[in-house]
Amino acid sequence: MHNRIRIQITGAVQGVGFRPFVYNLANKYNLKGFCLNDSRGVLIEVQGELIDRFIEEIKTSPPPLSRIEGLTSQMLAGSELYKDFSIRESVSHEGNFTFVSPDIATCRDCLKELFDPLDRRYRYPFINCTNCGPRYSITKDIPYDRSKTTMDCFTMCEACESEYHDPANRRFHAQPNACPVCGPQLMLLNNEGLAVQTHDPVSTVCTLLQDGKIVAVKGLGGYHLACDALNSKSVSLLRKRKYREDKPFAVMMENIETVNKFCLVNAKEEALLLSTQRPIVLLKKKGDCTIPHDIAPDNLYLGVMLPYTPLHHLIIRESRLPLIMTSGNVSDEPIAYKDSEALERLKGIADYFLVHDREIFMRCDDSVVKVVEDKETILRRSRGYAPSPVRLQYSFPKPVLACGAFLKNTFCLARGNHAFLSHHIGDLENTETMNSYETAIEHYKRLFSIEPEAIAYDLHPEYLSTKYALAQKDTISKIGVQHHHAHIVSCMAENGIHHKVIGVAFDGLGYGDDNKFWGGEFLIADFSEYERAGHLDYVPMPGGEQAIKEPWRMAVSYLYQIYGNDIPLINTPLTPHFTGETKTIVGHPKIKVLLKMLSQRIHCPLTSSMGRLFDGVASLLDLQHSVNYEGQAAIKLESIADEHITEHYPFDIDVSAGARCGVPFIIQWQPIIKHILADVQCKVANPIISARFHNSIVDMVYQVCIILRGSKGINDVVLSGGVFQNTFLLCGLVKKLKLQGFTVYTHKKVPCNDGGISLGQAVIAGERLKTCV
Repeated sequence: MHNRIRIQITGAVQGVGFRPFVYNLANKYNLKGFCLNDSRGVLIEVQGELIDRFIEEIKTSPPPLSRIEGLTSQMLAGSELYKDFSIRESVSHEGNFTFVSPDIATCRDCLKELFDPLDRRYRYPFINCTNCGPRYSITKDIPYDRSKTTMDCFTMCEACESEYHDPANRRFHAQPNACPVCGPQLMLLNNEGLAVQTHDPVSTVCTLLQDGKIVAVKGLGGYHLACDALNSKSVSLLRKRKYREDKPFAVMMENIETVNKFCLVNAKEEALLLSTQRPIVLLKKKGDCTIPHDIAPDNLYLGVMLPYTPLHHLIIRESRLPLIMTSGNVSDEPIAYKDSEALERLKGIADYFLVHDREIFMRCDDSVVKVVEDKETILRRSRGYAPSPVRLQYSFPKPVLACGAFLKNTFCLARGNHAFLSHHIGDLENTETMNSYETAIEHYKRLFSIEPEAIAYDLHPEYLSTKYALAQKDTISKIGVQHHHAHIVSCMAENGIHHKVIGVAFDGLGYGDDNKFWGGEFLIADFSEYERAGHLDYVPMPGGEQAIKEPWRMAVSYLYQIYGNDIPLINTPLTPHFTGETKTIVGHPKIKVLLKMLSQRIHCPLTSSMGRLFDGVASLLDLQHSVNYEGQAAIKLESIADEHITEHYPFDIDVSAGARCGVPFIIQWQPIIKHILADVQCKVANPIISARFHNSIVDMVYQVCIILRGSKGINDVVLSGGVFQNTFLLCGLVKKLKLQGFTVYTHKKVPCNDGGISLGQAVIAGERLKTCV
């Protein structure tokens, strides 16, 4: 009598060809039985002589897109004999969950068929197989079966049905399987929503793009706005219609050869461009880059991606154009993904709409990554990555929902040792984005069978994510988490460290325990608590939020803290910005109002923000006096820095001032500003000043870490916060700290900006819950 064994496999094993793999493997070893998807993963029962070899091969050679996290087996009693090996109908188990595969870029086999005139799917824009195609964006529920996706309304034709049931076929149990006879179809509409008569929508769209038109293209997780990236007039028109003055656009190019014409590409960057995730990769522009300046104004980098859907491949290849592929929205709104919504919201931007009848169930914007020190660093984690969980060396005592922050919002649902970090939601500043946020939370709760027993939120009382958390039912534990503590713990969690660290949290701002706006912080932190060891000296933000949008306000504020009403603005680049032909700006109406606000502390909240310091310096150098997107001034400041400069400006680490404020020390930025002003007045070139300023921040962090290592005996340094998106700063700092023997931890799997903060919130909440269990 042969052994009969039940095997349960958990992990990323649905939507990645796992059942067909098991089916063929069972037949290879002459095993009888069955496999099926359930709400835990894949369940297998087998009977035969070679079960050990079968299990070993599952472990060592699973499908390339799968990830096995657990494999358990148990001997079954009885003598049930199976006649063959089959794939059975899926089953659900209350309270269990499995992973949902992210959307996967078109594979090579499908591409070959797509452009083969003899293939029945020649030029079919929805070609896919077990190894590629839509997953998360079309999944309504689990287990992952066609009936629980938006493909359920398409009945497979005889040929597709035959492929679906053929174990030797690449489309064996490929849930989105379709062809031109039975699958989704394209339609071209004008911006009034009326059909454009054409026998070939793709060819017509290519002609429209070549003619300079803007086309809204329905993709995997939402609509893109596309136009010819080499047509300056079209790019400028898109900016005007989208109300996107300066923020960079992403560009889609046909292949690596095309990318190499415009950008510098190393091996790691090339691998990311070609990966199944197909993110937008930030690449350094070549010195002779002919891409119009208006695509990424005053930026060293260009966001580039390769086609990742069959429709993209068709349009890019047939138009022979690099294309702007930017999110289909008006600035600050979420990406449009419903057809009616897109036609309503984008009709004032797009000239035409290329639509199709496969519903997108969950919107999902493009991911953005960058290579730093030859490692992938995620700046926006979305399509291709979400909803795959971050697996932690940490176990949550109860299910937790972390609500994230205001900017670049993500939320995080956590249970066991898995943190399901959401796709990029965006800035929570309008009803549309808030609705998207709440819908996504409910979808994640359903997909992963997580009903949170605790909810974590940011301390800022006006964040919509905070208000959402506090409005939940009283039976849920509500845990407020300080913004910068969450930043540090987010980085700790993804790096698998639990002990106390020196945490350096630099960002635009976050609400502090003293009701001031923090952002230049040195913490001694672990998962449960933190000590504020030091911070940048406070400075007023004249006009509050307006000072974020207008860096000149911060420049004046920094100068005012040093010189009072005698600020020598006549000798700074601010002078012509306000005075034109006059000789002084102290009498300028804007400055008079600002000086009154500062002297009387009217609407001047205090901040220790490093981000605001970068903004103020950018304005002092006449680089950016107002911004149209977050981080614009700092990006421009980084872009001009001369990497050959090694000098830095002095600063003070003031212990006595720290004692007065209840922290070990305060970092006085005033000497930095004084020396920058002196350099400006001596007409030192801006690239030199920028480099000296960056080097000052590197030395500042280094000096503080030396002090804290001596006083606390801690050698591990964690760097987090949006300021560390600055490659010049991050690389210089990591190098200097490592030379002094520090172990340095940075973000790779989740964003260092506020897009990663929900992970830290979740872990801190989980740790605090342990004391209550």
